[in-house]
This record gives sequence, structure tokens and C-alpha cells, in this order.
Amino acid sequence: MEMAAIAVSGLRKSFGDTVVLGGIDLQVPEGTTFSLLGPNGAGKTTVVRILSTLIGFDGGEARIAGHDLAAEPDAVRAAIGVTGQFSAVDDLLTGAENLALMADLHHLGRPEGRRRAADLLERFDLTGAAGKLAGAYSGGMRRRLDLAMTLVGDPRVIFLDEPTTGLDPRSRREVWATIRALVAGGVTIFLTTQYLDEADELADRIAVLDHGEVVASGTADELKSKIPGAHVRLRFAAVATLDAAARALGDVTRDDEALTLRVPSDGSVPALRALLDRLARDGIEVAELSVHKPDLDDVFFALTSRTGADR
Repeated sequence: MEMAAIAVSGLRKSFGDTVVLGGIDLQVPEGTTFSLLGPNGAGKTTVVRILSTLIGFDGGEARIAGHDLAAEPDAVRAAIGVTGQFSAVDDLLTGAENLALMADLHHLGRPEGRRRAADLLERFDLTGAAGKLAGAYSGGMRRRLDLAMTLVGDPRVIFLDEPTTGLDPRSRREVWATIRALVAGGVTIFLTTQYLDEADELADRIAVLDHGEVVASGTADELKSKIPGAHVRLRFAAVATLDAAARALGDVTRDDEALTLRVPSDGSVPALRALLDRLARDGIEVAELSVHKPDLDDVFFALTSRTGADR
């Protein structure tokens, strides 16, 4: 793909006799968020380590920000940022000092380093805490500082390996807002996460990895549509109405105690209109209606089977 920030074809990796990646293909357009899902042991971390040049690979091709991963690793490193599961923040330094250290590592001059640090502190709402030791930061502040440190080198592609692990719900939302802002600014995000709602919220496209193979890919809605189980739940005011609706609809699952029927349906507006019209023709009134569709949890469990330690 001409505009792909990440283009992977036939990527393979083995550790000894164990095949970790069996020839995977990935395409991530520029300025989007891509999420790689999979159970522990599926190979997610191995993919991130390969694409961020931390380890080699056995076969296939990959281009990151237009650079060949095998032939131009230095150019790839210059174009990417990596934020892992565990924070790279030094607790004994202040927020400003952590950013200054990263500026030195990127060989920025002192004036440019100070300017970049000040910009990032303001961008990540950390200016007021710039002089405080990072060890005193909350979990959300630490993760924002970690992301700010990743941006010192002005990367075009950022790999986020389970970035919100261990954060409370408020801190997770703060990190989500930061990721959205980065993508809005043209940065490409490659996200691995164990939180399926996180992928649902953030990812433009998702790939599901299992046994070292990509078993499905697409938008969240496309993946959900592949899983059976969508239905409409109808609740009625009386048993007699429940009985009449069950006779009228036929293929339903009933719950007499809750006075509900579960009707297979895609939940679309035309399908709902047809369902209600059918009941109305028989004079059957519905007390309550709700639509239930498979979520990413259902997708995950339907498409994956592995458990164990992540590679």
C-alpha cells in the first residue's frame, strides 16, 4: 500500500523449533490506530519487538514509515517511538528532567531540547508538575509522561504495547484522549491491548492473532458481524401477551420468569420495524425492547483458543 505506515508481508519468526509467527500480513494506513489482539502466547509482543527492530525475523518483508525493516533499521528507528507495558520514566528525576534526558539521547541541542520539553509538557497537561519527581506522579500522569518521552524524537509511528495495563478507569480515559490527539495530528498508532473495549474505542482497524496467524481482520463492526448471536430482547407485561408473541414469531427463546423473548435479528432499523409491525398486526404490545449484538469479547473467544505466556 502506497500510503501504508506499516506494511508487513509473510512475516515469520521461530524460537528453536517453536513457530511463533507463521507468515503474517498486516497493512496499517498512515494517521490511523491499528490494534493487534490475541490471547497470551499468540505472538503480539513478538510482532512489536520485530517491527521496532528489537529482534530479527526469519522471513517475509516489512516496511515501516517507508523504510525496509531489514535493510534500513536505523532509518526505521529514527521514524518510530515505542512505549511498552512498563514505564520508562525515571522516578528519581522530575518530569522536565526525564524529557531533557530523552532530548539528550536524541542528540538535540540544549535550546531545542528545552523547547521540545516545554511543548510536550504543555501538550500533555504536565506543566504544573514539571518540577515534581516523577515518582510522585499518579498512574495516568506517569503514562502521559511516558508518551511525551516517546514523542521527543518526533516519531511518525508509535508502538504501544498494552499501554494502559494497571491504570484505573479515569487514567485509562486520559491515555485514550492522548492517543486520539496523536492520531488527529497525523501519527500512526500500533496498539496491542488485553482490554477489548480499548480496541473498540480507539482502533480504526483490528487484527486478531492466534497460534502465530492472523485469523481475522477488519473494523470492529466488521469483526462483530462475523459472529452469530445478534438478537432482539422483547419484554411483555403479562404471560398471555408473552404466549401470543411466541406463537406469532415462532423461532424464539423464551424466559417465562422474566417475561421475555429472545428473537434472532441483526438489529437493523428495517428488521426492527418489520418485527414490531408483525406483532402490531396481531394486537400484541411490547413493554420493552433492547438490541443485543456480539461485542469484541464474543469475537475474541470465537476466534482464539490459546492460553499461556505471551511471546
